[in-house]
Amino acid sequence: MKQIRWGIIGCGNVTETKSGPAFKQITGSSIVAVMRRNAKKASDYANRHQITKSYSDAMDLINDTDVNAVYIATPPDSHAFYTLKALEAGKPVYVEKPMAINYTEALKMHEASLKHNIPVFVAYYRRALSGFLKIKELIENDSIGKISNINLKLHLPARKEDYNTDDLPWRVIPEKSGGGYFFDLASHQLDWLDYVFGKAEYITSEVKNRCGLYAAEDFVQAKLLYQNSINFTGSWNFCVSKENEIDLIEISGNKGKISFSTFEFKPIELENEKGKEIFSFEKPAHVQKQLIQQVVESLQGKDHCLNTAETALAASKIMEEIVYGHKI
Repeated sequence: MKQIRWGIIGCGNVTETKSGPAFKQITGSSIVAVMRRNAKKASDYANRHQITKSYSDAMDLINDTDVNAVYIATPPDSHAFYTLKALEAGKPVYVEKPMAINYTEALKMHEASLKHNIPVFVAYYRRALSGFLKIKELIENDSIGKISNINLKLHLPARKEDYNTDDLPWRVIPEKSGGGYFFDLASHQLDWLDYVFGKAEYITSEVKNRCGLYAAEDFVQAKLLYQNSINFTGSWNFCVSKENEIDLIEISGNKGKISFSTFEFKPIELENEKGKEIFSFEKPAHVQKQLIQQVVESLQGKDHCLNTAETALAASKIMEEIVYGHKI
């Protein structure tokens, strides 16, 4: 493909800034159609973003001959369905994370990609962000020596919308998202750790709903073992006070430690025998742009994208093992 002409299924909030504009800013890439079940909202999105076509039926978009690649930005419960339909129509897919509502559906997506010999890419964009690439570089350059431990804490207050029992956000409805905020947010973290450290082995976990605001889990603790005997301890709590909020990953080795946040774009801190060093990186205007650039160039035959259905399986698998408390 020389020109990648995207159709977007599910032009909601994530496409407004994080991803949508990037598709039009990359050479050889454009958006030719968007779809939303609400035809009026689809049309409004198309008008605001100068996109020619809008649909209220996803199959109309998939079958549009002007569309030669599909971006799926719906909740996870429909990721597998739309991915399979797009692949059957001969069109590559870029799909939001988590890859699917569960590991079984994620595996079907990967197998269909292999069957049709058409790529599926997953929006784990931290693999392409400069700050996270810097952390990977520090690790590979032996800045903290042989790594022994990874400690992760993501503790956030409940959001205002979590108290709206009559209209809860889809992210905390297991039938739509696969779980709660753990599936939505930890998926980014676990995918990036897989990228840097390889596959994780499930050891043990504790999963609870402590606040009772919704049906999904709001508290998760897990112990994993990464390659080279690297111990991982993770704690996710989505119902803490504002004062106890924390977003921190610490990677420790025999020569030092690297500390950073996943979602706040705070400076990276390196501590070793040379002292303390700070590395700052800005949050891009469109955080998915670097990854989308890789996707476009991969489809054009210029480069290889590191975020595929195959690589994304690891996060889906380990999340399911953590939540259900056993290996699969």
